[in-house]
Amino acid sequence: MSEAAAATESAAAKMGFKEGDLIQELGYDDDVDFDLRDALEDGIGSELLTEEDQDVVDGVILWWREGDGDLVDALVDSLTQLDDGGVVWLLTPKNGRDGHVKPAEILEAAPTAGLHMTTSEGVSAEWSASRLAPRRKN
Repeated sequence: MSEAAAATESAAAKMGFKEGDLIQELGYDDDVDFDLRDALEDGIGSELLTEEDQDVVDGVILWWREGDGDLVDALVDSLTQLDDGGVVWLLTPKNGRDGHVKPAEILEAAPTAGLHMTTSEGVSAEWSASRLAPRRKN
């Protein structure tokens, strides 16, 4: 098993996804971590849904790079099909990599989009993963 595959082997579990969950992938491009994608699909037992799919989903993974546009807008869009209790995992290039997004930008954008960051996980050698959950309604 490659080091990259070993690092992402339990990615679905680390991210709180389980067999049967519907996960939508946004921001896909040729620079995504394919080992991570494969590990997620193995963990949920199906392919990731695309931007075109209209199903209500249990979670969203959003690949985001500096220069992709307005992060607040992207986060708001990521909530469109998210089921109650679902989360958004924001995947950004790690520090020192092309497209790195400063953590302060995420911390500023999340509340404006109605989200709050709850944790981050090491799920990829090249990408940082931040768990964003919708604010609870009182």
